[in-house]
Amino acid sequence: MSIQAVKAVEIGDGFSQASQRGSVAHDAIAVDDSFDQGGGYIRRTDHAGGTEGGISSGAPIIAKVAMKPLSTLNRPVLETVDVVTRESAVSFKERTDVTAVPALGVVSEAMMALVLANEALRKFGGDSVEEFARNHASYIANLGSTSSAARPG
Repeated sequence: MSIQAVKAVEIGDGFSQASQRGSVAHDAIAVDDSFDQGGGYIRRTDHAGGTEGGISSGAPIIAKVAMKPLSTLNRPVLETVDVVTRESAVSFKERTDVTAVPALGVVSEAMMALVLANEALRKFGGDSVEEFARNHASYIANLGSTSSAARPG
């Protein structure tokens, strides 16, 4: 992912987990008897943000982004250099954006959609939407062939 002004991306509890013990950070597995055919497995927590070893667990993927402050200068205070004279100078008053957070939300969701779509294409392939859909349907139909497989909703 590459978005201007974004300095960090966190999936799930990523940054806070870096200072935790593994026993606290992991999402424990439990049996879920609510499925008709022998039950399934669930996670009681979602510290991993909808991922399991870098793969979607089927839960919503939770991503957080950290954005650098805007380059707004309401008064000339930033030290710079005059490129003509090569002498030290002070910056001019620049743009005065109030916030870019609403726009960042839209851009971040679009980037996540592009990344996930790219991975879906890599997994299911195909030269057409019909072939992609057929490959995906075949994959979903075979999910129940193992007892530990995710169950489609």
